[in-house]
Amino acid sequence: MNKNFMRQIKQVQELQAKLAKAQEELASLKVEATSGGGAVKVVMDGKQKVLSIKISPEVVNPQDVELLEDMIMAAVNEAQEKSQALISSRLGQITGGLKLPGLM
Repeated sequence: MNKNFMRQIKQVQELQAKLAKAQEELASLKVEATSGGGAVKVVMDGKQKVLSIKISPEVVNPQDVELLEDMIMAAVNEAQEKSQALISSRLGQITGGLKLPGLM
């Protein structure tokens, strides 16, 4: 095998190792999003797993469950957007902006 090919294989292996490390680090990072003026708070990790949902007791109104549902959905969606931005930022630094299949 020629030296150029071997160098490319080594670079790919190094990139794989960096990506694996970055994905591990993402799992330990957290993003937080709120809605309803802070009445609903969602915490999500860098792998987009919801870690917690906190709801202020004063917004729990049996007569208006739909509002609470909307606030939860808004907070989860915002947390997901923040988590996606975090993932793109971290992995983009490693891949130089390349969009690799299987990576968020």
